[in-house]
Amino acid sequence: MVTTHPDNGVSHVDRAERTLRAAILDGTHPPGSRLRERDLSEALGFSRVPVREALSRLAADGLVELSPGKGASVRRLTLRDVDELFDLRLSLEVFATRRAAQVSAAGASTARLSDLMTVAEDATRRADVHEIPGANTALHAEIVALTGNRLLQTTLQPSLGLVQWVFTLTGDRDQSVQCSEHQDICAAITEGKPDLAAALAYTHIEMGRAPSLATLADVLPAD
Repeated sequence: MVTTHPDNGVSHVDRAERTLRAAILDGTHPPGSRLRERDLSEALGFSRVPVREALSRLAADGLVELSPGKGASVRRLTLRDVDELFDLRLSLEVFATRRAAQVSAAGASTARLSDLMTVAEDATRRADVHEIPGANTALHAEIVALTGNRLLQTTLQPSLGLVQWVFTLTGDRDQSVQCSEHQDICAAITEGKPDLAAALAYTHIEMGRAPSLATLADVLPAD
């Protein structure tokens, strides 16, 4: 049975995951650092079981590496990883965006996509640098979910954590521009326009590559 916090009913696993994710994204646990279950459980005040499950979830999102005999560590992120991430997104996210628009045109609800867009708009309006990366990542994840393609979702899942990590590390980019591009993509999906949605998604992703790599050039190793 999953244990819960008596005050809010949130599971210890969920709380451990959120806390560790935030610590990785903000650099408290830098790339390559060891994540020892015993130390983390003592720091969080939980048993090692929820910490172990939280680490497994973060590994599934691409933020943590689990090695037999060595335990867990924060993934080492390089400029090559980021560049390859953009290649992957151009291939799979553009397809997902096109497919999401087709599904929408066939009558699927885009209500959750609209709700997440509202959340991202609000975070952008408040210039909340802590919330914007997560809100934008949730938006991209929902576009993939809209396709209904389970294999696509499984394939892209490990990249979502990296997407949020890159969004966090490049948070000094003009977020109003990002938000406007997301609004256009979501509108094309909702209106059931596959070609337009795919074109907007391609442009959105590719236009973010060069500035992201430039921002990270002094932060991440090349390879």
